[in-house]
Amino acid sequence: MTTYDMHQHLWPEPLVDALAERRSPPLLRNHTLVLREGEYEIDPTEYGADACLANLDRAGIDVAVVSCPPTLGIDELEEAEANELRSAYHEGARAAVAASGGRLLALSMGRLEDGFVGAMVAADDLADLDRLAPALDALERSGAFVMVHPGAANPPHGAPAWWAPVVDYTAQMQRAYAAWLAEGVDRWPDLRIVFSILAGGAPFQLERMQARGFDIGRSLHTAIFLEASSYGRRALELCLATFGARQIVYGSDSPVIDCRLTLDHVRTFGDAAVDALCRDNPMTLLS
Repeated sequence: MTTYDMHQHLWPEPLVDALAERRSPPLLRNHTLVLREGEYEIDPTEYGADACLANLDRAGIDVAVVSCPPTLGIDELEEAEANELRSAYHEGARAAVAASGGRLLALSMGRLEDGFVGAMVAADDLADLDRLAPALDALERSGAFVMVHPGAANPPHGAPAWWAPVVDYTAQMQRAYAAWLAEGVDRWPDLRIVFSILAGGAPFQLERMQARGFDIGRSLHTAIFLEASSYGRRALELCLATFGARQIVYGSDSPVIDCRLTLDHVRTFGDAAVDALCRDNPMTLLS
């Protein structure tokens, strides 16, 4: 059976070219990615389609679901600027999927687009579900799924490099997960939704939520999934004990994180866990 990595990032050539032409963040200056939150040395080729396929081969996984991360801050631009970058990504992603021989599937940016298996939205978008409702309505009607991912961060001045992904991103994801449990799951009960990075560790808060009067049984809704990238055995043990294997999917977050980091931990739980996280649950999302 086919195995899936549900969280790889793709910057197709049209998007890289568009970022290189910009004079304000987000932009690429040679091998420097300039975002509102800071500057990062990267190799854009590591985000290309060939690199995605190479990561699959290194990990021994068949198919990757690729996306453009909201962390670039594209959604915070004026609409005309944002649409230019979104169009560049969508054009390049469609071409990459078509050329991949079925090994790449793609998520669109913000709303469902033709040729994509679902859409990715920024975590803080779930703070205003009324504004997001048209996109979520369309996704639910189509049977596609939505993936929630951290958006642009605003770390304090002088914060270490790890601050944004460890503190800001997880806080965003916890807020998004709580918003969905509080309201979203009732409004879109049939919409399959995936919270990346284990919803920022939000499952660890369920006992505290229960102590404050929240019905944590809502977290077991069959349309809610958690993606496990960046986490290891201890976090996975708690999530598996809390939810069982049915709600968790494997993702790598490569090339940001080594494609084998989380997968190596998943494999320590045995074939049944690998089947659930890498095969059965992704197939449910993609069905």
